[in-house]
Amino acid sequence: MESGRSGASAWYSCVTEGCVLSLPDQFRHVLVVEDEEPIREAVGRIVRAWGAESTLAETATAARHRLEGAPPPDLILIDVHLPDDSAFSVLEAAARLSPTPISIAMSGVASPDEAFRLAQGGVRGYLPKPFSIDELKKTIWRAVSEPPALDPAITARVGHVGMKDVQHQVRIVMVREALARARGSRSHAARLLHVTRQAIQQIVRTEGRERWPAPSGIDPEKRAP
Repeated sequence: MESGRSGASAWYSCVTEGCVLSLPDQFRHVLVVEDEEPIREAVGRIVRAWGAESTLAETATAARHRLEGAPPPDLILIDVHLPDDSAFSVLEAAARLSPTPISIAMSGVASPDEAFRLAQGGVRGYLPKPFSIDELKKTIWRAVSEPPALDPAITARVGHVGMKDVQHQVRIVMVREALARARGSRSHAARLLHVTRQAIQQIVRTEGRERWPAPSGIDPEKRAP
């Protein structure tokens, strides 16, 4: 990482000298997965300086364990190559959370195959090491402002799933994620998806209530009607 100075010292100096940046409001809890302690600790410090809570993990096993805790992270910053496993096992576990955290990969070297798999795994940004604080900030904001590419996920289904089935799956996944982000409010979910509240109600009614797991801390019987 670079910012006039190299390595973790640049991050520490940024925190102590007051060059505090900001995270998007939706990121209250950030999971940092990195086996190099100076980088891990430095990224955690800058995340806290941005006003978010940071949880640190050195290995994929530790990261998966952190994902089981509460509250779940809103953002994951993860090294691709970890001592006990790759980032992919962590990304698979994160994909099962609702709402699904945004993931950004960090790596000195990633092969074309790894880059493709990262995209398939839902990674929204990639930071080649070394990177600057400004590059980290821009990558995070870009991940929020730009929708993820659908190509890797869709092309992987060609020959395995029919087009109508893919359209149905996309509809279900988008509605489930919107409801999770909206903490069960169908009106808010409708705004996120740019559809009417009645459209959300119709999908929920058609698919059955059991398809829509209650977000953490929300009683399914007390959701917005």
